[in-house]
Amino acid sequence: MARTASAAVTAAEPILHRAARVEDAFHRFREKRARKRGLTPVVIPYTGYGGADWIRVLGRVLLARPAKEDDPEVSRYRNIRGWRSFTSVTVDDVEVTITAGGVEHRVKAERGGVFDVKIEVSLPPGWNRIQLRTDDSPTVAAPVYVVDAKTRFGVISDIDDTVMVTALPRPFLAAWNTFVLSEHARTSVAGMAVLYERLVRANPGAPVIYLSTGAWNVAPTLSRFLSRNLYPRGALLLTDWGPTHDRWFRSGPEHKRSNLQRLAHEFPDIKWLLVGDDGQHDEQLYGDFAELNPTSVKAVCIRQLSTSEAVLAGGRSDAEAHGSGTAPWLYAPDGAGLAEQLVDLGLFPASWEA
Repeated sequence: MARTASAAVTAAEPILHRAARVEDAFHRFREKRARKRGLTPVVIPYTGYGGADWIRVLGRVLLARPAKEDDPEVSRYRNIRGWRSFTSVTVDDVEVTITAGGVEHRVKAERGGVFDVKIEVSLPPGWNRIQLRTDDSPTVAAPVYVVDAKTRFGVISDIDDTVMVTALPRPFLAAWNTFVLSEHARTSVAGMAVLYERLVRANPGAPVIYLSTGAWNVAPTLSRFLSRNLYPRGALLLTDWGPTHDRWFRSGPEHKRSNLQRLAHEFPDIKWLLVGDDGQHDEQLYGDFAELNPTSVKAVCIRQLSTSEAVLAGGRSDAEAHGSGTAPWLYAPDGAGLAEQLVDLGLFPASWEA
């Protein structure tokens, strides 16, 4: 029988911005109506990661129709695409039970139904499965990758316009790609999946982290896209759209910046290969991170957008090439070009070459 761990002490509740209070009131109204229609909670698990004696667990609690025996609710929700993923009813302030290593941990979902918590538990290196549930929802399994203490290399990758062509910054295309298209209609950047697969093969045990400013609503679509295009499995770190406790909208760059710093703190012995593109803020973010954490960066790979992609993306980054730092900066339009430069730098075996 699983033991129950005591809950962590929570910080004082922040004073909410007016927009956040309006959003919370609207969500409470929708939740009340949804429960009257018979909808029940379901936990949507996301891929987590961890170290020798801890794991980071991510997921979301939604209301949905009770599942039939031959139609598991979680499986059905994971197949939802486009705008429907943004109309789901979230459940705030609900307790979630995490069972890992034979111990139960009780945590609470935050605004938007999202929970992102770090718990103390010792799991073996590699892929593990933990269980998540609420008091009135079925138990679901969540994958967690535990990094071996001997690992010294990892990959942190952007998604939009780095591994998947979306032209995200342009409002109308962003809306079309996010709310309408499925993962089948999205295009993988040439050579990137092969590059990542070879990176993982050349460095057994290396963690892969996909860090994006996308909303948690599209996590199932992004996960299916990465799987269908043969990208290595890895944790997906997204954000929750909408107002925060102190501002109208969440900051995408701040989301990336804080997670980069967190990964550097959690894995001080790992040197990361940072992969992004020159269409948004990746160069500036990676440059700042490399300056603050020079021992945490192996190299920076920047995928160069084509002329048409740059126009759709609203232009290129104003950042200059960063060749004078401690870590090398590589630029190429696709994965094959980046792989050639990685081989030339001696960062990986020459046997990578086709």
